[in-house]
Amino acid sequence: MRDAYYSPLAVQTAVDLANTLRPVKGEDALETVEQLRDFLDDHPAAEPPFSAANQGTGPRHLTRTDLAEVRALRETVREVLERANTDASAAAALINEGLRRSRATPVLRHEDDRWWTEVTSDTDRCAAHLAATTLSALASVIATLGPARLGVCAGPTCRATFVDLSRNGSKQYCTRTCAHRASVAAYRSRRSPH
Repeated sequence: MRDAYYSPLAVQTAVDLANTLRPVKGEDALETVEQLRDFLDDHPAAEPPFSAANQGTGPRHLTRTDLAEVRALRETVREVLERANTDASAAAALINEGLRRSRATPVLRHEDDRWWTEVTSDTDRCAAHLAATTLSALASVIATLGPARLGVCAGPTCRATFVDLSRNGSKQYCTRTCAHRASVAAYRSRRSPH
């Protein structure tokens, strides 16, 4: 979270984590430790920075416990994305509790004549770092752009989540594909005889 604003990379990590579960389709892309490893490989903001203690030890060893903890975090992140627009206080409570559980701490950093704050966890647990990264990013979006920027796709057969970082804040669909499907359906509905 640079300059106390949301990091688009961390925000995307939160959305991608929530969307590893597709409830309408009954799909879950976080069922195995290998899938968790792939998710972390695809989302560098999700991995804790290497400390001097574990530097040079190779790839992070992930366990079924890590998987269970990340899946529980996914439920929290998904619930925040689903509720923020309709119940911002409940979403804030979920974020605050998740940050407390992850032992998240803001840290002031300085590099190349720039200062910024970053939320980190004081534990090396994979889920704790992922919680600090994703929940603080969602908190920053709510604080800077408002809770209405978090949502669930309006597509009738889609429950994917999104965060609207656009200038006008009018996003209703998770992707252009869902928006196009809805547009085509509306057009066909108008054109069909009643």
